[in-house]
Amino acid sequence: MTKTLYKVRFLNEDKVYEIYARHVYQGDLYGFVIIEDILFDETSGVLVDPGQERLKTEFAAVKMTMVPMHSVIRIDQVEKQGTAKITSIDGKHINNGPTPIYTPRGDAGA
Repeated sequence: MTKTLYKVRFLNEDKVYEIYARHVYQGDLYGFVIIEDILFDETSGVLVDPGQERLKTEFAAVKMTMVPMHSVIRIDQVEKQGTAKITSIDGKHINNGPTPIYTPRGDAGA
């Protein structure tokens, strides 16, 4: 039996995070995607990827994380796990997501 595996890309503090997880679903808290069972490549090599090490440190004690839905770039169901990474945004390849659902009304209704 193969377990479902997801690759999730989302924006966080002007960086793109790419992580792998076993469970991804819409949370009870409106507007958030829940990511559970985050996985990291456990290769035992001399080379250390600083981006992956930063992610391992950041998510070390995390059982579940809630990512705002508007920060999610893409969620893919994949067959193989790749390397988790953090990349900088160059401004060319990231489109703005949808606008907020609730916008200020202003004085139009007064």
